[in-house]
Amino acid sequence: MINAAISGGMSVMSWPDHLMILEEFEQLPEDNSRRYELQEGVLHVTPKAAGFHQFVLTRLSAVLDRILPEGWAAVSESEVVIQQAYPPTIRIPDVIVLGLDRILEQPVRYHAQDVALAFEVLSPGSKRVDDLVKRAEYAEAGIPSYWILDVADQPRLTAQRLVDGVYKEDFNGTGVFMTDQPFGLRIDLDALRTRIAPTRE
Repeated sequence: MINAAISGGMSVMSWPDHLMILEEFEQLPEDNSRRYELQEGVLHVTPKAAGFHQFVLTRLSAVLDRILPEGWAAVSESEVVIQQAYPPTIRIPDVIVLGLDRILEQPVRYHAQDVALAFEVLSPGSKRVDDLVKRAEYAEAGIPSYWILDVADQPRLTAQRLVDGVYKEDFNGTGVFMTDQPFGLRIDLDALRTRIAPTRE
């Protein structure tokens, strides 16, 4: 079990010495300064993303919400159960797109089968996990589309679509991105750094 105590005004947590189950993960203390994920039962803790990362996420969510088809919506930084069976995997994608009906049910967390699109924005230290680890996890879980945005210089998007259980790259570039998978969308990638100027296809 996870043990938490208050010491000198700070929350102190003893680290788990075993693979965690979902019930133990749910008992973790609330902490808005860190991101808690499970990878096959192993607890991973990372600091919340820096200000510019959050800025891009806000822009991205706003753009997607304005151009998504009716009945769909974008949600940022929500827990998604990638694998429920022991040892479980829970990830927190930067943005996910899913049905509005599911969002209105207000679940504690979502499941991979709820997600039509998972979106990660690269940050220092996340490239290998986003490019390799999460790519494999999301594909195995059956998430239809996985996009990775690199904003280190000019915004560059890698858009991937699940084909026969493996992600195939549909787009890797800058400028304006247009697709019909999983929806008809047109996104001005440069606008994610400057202004919101989306149009609906």
